[in-house]
Amino acid sequence: MPSFSSDVKNEMARLPLQKDCCERAELAGLLRMGASLTLGAGRALGLAFTTENAAVARRALVLLKQMGSVRTEVMVRRSRRLSKTNTYFIRVLPGKVVSAMIAEMGLSLENASPEGKKALFRKKCCRVSYLRGAFLAGGSINRPEASCHLEYVTTSYPFAELLHSLLRRLGFPAGITGRKEDCVVYLKEGDAILDFLSMLGAEEAATSFEAVRNVKEVRNQVNRLVNCETANLGKTANAAARQVAALRRLATGGGLAHLAPGLRAAAEARLAHPEASLSELGVHLGVGRSGVNHRLRRLMELAAKQEVRCAGER
Repeated sequence: MPSFSSDVKNEMARLPLQKDCCERAELAGLLRMGASLTLGAGRALGLAFTTENAAVARRALVLLKQMGSVRTEVMVRRSRRLSKTNTYFIRVLPGKVVSAMIAEMGLSLENASPEGKKALFRKKCCRVSYLRGAFLAGGSINRPEASCHLEYVTTSYPFAELLHSLLRRLGFPAGITGRKEDCVVYLKEGDAILDFLSMLGAEEAATSFEAVRNVKEVRNQVNRLVNCETANLGKTANAAARQVAALRRLATGGGLAHLAPGLRAAAEARLAHPEASLSELGVHLGVGRSGVNHRLRRLMELAAKQEVRCAGER
């Protein structure tokens, strides 16, 4: 069964191509996250990109074709396990055009052009496209039923800082941390993840995420109400049991006969209805809940005084 991350990436990979600047930015993010440099004759640079998502592989090929005269090769390694997906290898053959593209996109720290790299992030639409490309290559998101968590995982700390900076610049409460040898840039707030999916164009995934999250919130609210009601019932039952025990001791000592009519009626009602709530006792007595509570509290005080007096006589 495909993961939610796969569904999100499949939807993003089907999005129509945007302006040239956005295509370049998306490709830059995708290659910076998922490609490695190769070296050819004359120290010309090439690229090797690997993914297990067929839609992402197609997207990478389409974006590379938009770059002009780069030459590509594709190889598929079929999994021998039914539970595993195929792996897609895309080689961008070394050449001067590729070397220039790599420098322009900031894929090589040694050969990167600062001006070219800045151009990738000049417009908001390009920053969004860059983040989309990086997510396609190395992002993941928990299924909506689980805890809210979206992340980018990379082995490069400077690249992680760049992703973190872009997310912050776009107003997202992103965090950054380490995990073994990797750097992780993440979002944990449900609203932020929902906005992020919508921003990257994954509207179907955002709708699904929001629907499941709403169901979870309703379920959690119901559980809280049930737990609260259960706790209240327990408190009511314990209080009633203490009241009945105290009134029985008060009755044994003959204390009920000397009570005022209102207190005696409350004592008799509680003894006759040990499981009733204060409101239910109020119906029997014709008084409000607070009135019943006041009378029972007074009866508990009288029972306690009687016990102290009896203990002193012994």
